[in-house]
Amino acid sequence: MLDLLSSFDRSLFYFCNKTLQNSLFDIVMPFMTDLNKQPFALAALVIVLILMIVRGERPVQLAAVLLIPTILFSDQLNSSVLKFLVVRGRPCRELLDVHLLVSCGSGYSFPSSHAVNNFAGALVLSYFIPKGTWGFFSFAALVSFSRIYVGVHYPSDVLGGAVIGLACGSFIILVFHAGEYLLRRRKTRAGPARPTRPARPTRPARPMRIDA
Repeated sequence: MLDLLSSFDRSLFYFCNKTLQNSLFDIVMPFMTDLNKQPFALAALVIVLILMIVRGERPVQLAAVLLIPTILFSDQLNSSVLKFLVVRGRPCRELLDVHLLVSCGSGYSFPSSHAVNNFAGALVLSYFIPKGTWGFFSFAALVSFSRIYVGVHYPSDVLGGAVIGLACGSFIILVFHAGEYLLRRRKTRAGPARPTRPARPTRPARPMRIDA
């Protein structure tokens, strides 16, 4: 069964990497896969996040603020833990005749960090900004597919990364709501602030009587 799944995974990889090969994808996919390394893209992301926090409504502000810990959590979990538990080699190192368009990289293959991070971010953003759901997940899917097309990940790396990313995003949302609940509970226990009792008026001093 595992051999059958592995064979299907390789066949699907070659379909994405070789059969779908065309001059347009050869330009677009390397650009999309290395978007996180482009200074202008990082600068644009910082500017957008700042605008979301400063000028956005509360759901938009929450989405922008939570996006940062989401990516940090998903990336560290994947790059520092999961990849070293699976220890799977990249297709560009294991297979022959790979259409490689970027550096193969020195890390392990499963799961794809690009898929994990982008799907985690897409879930958090779409949870607070439902109108952008289609766009967020389409972007995540495009970046994830680019990892197969450029030759550095198997389809199962991307699929597994997407599932793990959704789990990471869900975890961040649950932690947020748990913190929000605990904060409300703490305020409820504290109760409303007691009004200060007004000071009692002082009685005027009685005039001193002097006998002649």
